[in-house]
Amino acid sequence: MKNLVFVLLAIFPFTGAAFGASVPFSEATEECISCHLSIYPGILAEWEKSLHARITPKEALKKPELERRVSAKKIPDELGAIAVGCAECHTMNPEKHKDTFEHEGYKVHVVVTPEDCAVCHPTEAKQFGQNLMSHAYGNLRNNPVYHSLVDSVNGIQSFEEMKTTLKAPDAETNFDSCYYCHGTAVEVKGKRARKTAMDEMVFPVLSGWPNQGVGRLNPDGSMGSCAACHTRHAFSIEMARKPHTCSECHKGPDVPAYQVYDVSKHGNVYSSLGREWNFKAVPWMVGRDFTAPTCASCHVSLIITGEGEVVAERTHRMNDRLPWRIMGLIYAHPHPKSPDTSIIKNKAGLPLPTELTGEPVKEFLIDEREQERRRQALHRVCLSCHAYGWVEGHWARFENTIRTTNAMTLTATNIMLSAWEKGAARGLAQNDSIFNEAIEKKWVEQWLFFANSTRFASAMAGADYGVFANGRWYLSKNIQEMADWLELRLKGMQEEKKQ
Repeated sequence: MKNLVFVLLAIFPFTGAAFGASVPFSEATEECISCHLSIYPGILAEWEKSLHARITPKEALKKPELERRVSAKKIPDELGAIAVGCAECHTMNPEKHKDTFEHEGYKVHVVVTPEDCAVCHPTEAKQFGQNLMSHAYGNLRNNPVYHSLVDSVNGIQSFEEMKTTLKAPDAETNFDSCYYCHGTAVEVKGKRARKTAMDEMVFPVLSGWPNQGVGRLNPDGSMGSCAACHTRHAFSIEMARKPHTCSECHKGPDVPAYQVYDVSKHGNVYSSLGREWNFKAVPWMVGRDFTAPTCASCHVSLIITGEGEVVAERTHRMNDRLPWRIMGLIYAHPHPKSPDTSIIKNKAGLPLPTELTGEPVKEFLIDEREQERRRQALHRVCLSCHAYGWVEGHWARFENTIRTTNAMTLTATNIMLSAWEKGAARGLAQNDSIFNEAIEKKWVEQWLFFANSTRFASAMAGADYGVFANGRWYLSKNIQEMADWLELRLKGMQEEKKQ
């Protein structure tokens, strides 16, 4: 079999030394390569560049603790001395995978999951499981308020007799929009035979696939996808550390982190000098390997000083350095205690972390002591490059922005509540959607687009984006338009009564 592999390597010279004897690979992976190298050359080329193909787990464990990329204390004997190849990932835990199928004498599954990766990376998998990201599918799907919002955005509208009607969106539309990032529920719907280059073969039929969303529900019962950040099959730490990876899901007007970063001073330094940085070093040394933060350096990466002092521990629980939750919800608020936010209920019985009037539902949110601990954790990253006064001043402005944007959102909310009270729109009291009328959609824009953009611009030093691009100007303009809409609607209602 190995002779066949080397013949194929001669045909496909872009592959390299990882397939040689210096890093042995399993017989099962040899068989995968013998067929898939000609069918999926791009996949094999990516894997060949990866550390999985170039170092064995056993060798990885020998590195000094701060340099290790594996967190397991011990690797199973059958895996330790070989490269992490096709078979090592796609045949892991076959009994747990509902998508396991017989393939050329092996029990193979399509969807590689965090539980599979946990054999070598248990700490990372555990942390990610305690993360809002891993719960992103359920937090959207199990929240009727946001499910109503999704329906209003993705549903098909028609217009007849001067009225619009809304038809609920089909699953494929949801998979192609909100659930692309939040994740889908990947389920096995049966098996199907199809012709391949290697004859007819039987494969599982998966619904909710393809998807690599951060909160994907996997056929083995686990949540999330490591490939959301460490794109398969290279699983590159360099890619995960660059802001372009985060921009896949953090670029739109609802989560404009990348757009703000791009116009910030930090983004300017990265765009100008980032090509000179070392994105592969572990640990990551501030000042030597990089000279301005990326998303990863603030929220994920293990950072050290030139003297080897640890500035920030590696974490895949992305909220470890986040005292505030500033996006996606009506008001900015302290971070939730649990990554499962569907358990939250406010006094009105709504699954929201604040009341509609802005008061936080404290029993579900971290307290001031935990907020301060997280604030200091992120402070230490900032203080690696900035003086204390600069950092404190920046945080004072940011937390002031939280207060002012919450106040502007409250004003918009009061206008909408008045519209409901006066019968100008139908709301909760009428058991109606709160997202399907013009004034309600403008209310959503107030917090989902304009308040979010203003906060991100303040948090990430991209101030211009938070003024006219999509920020404070639109916060004030939107309030005026909502007030004008309500005034005109009430006048129209009065005229109708007179007739």
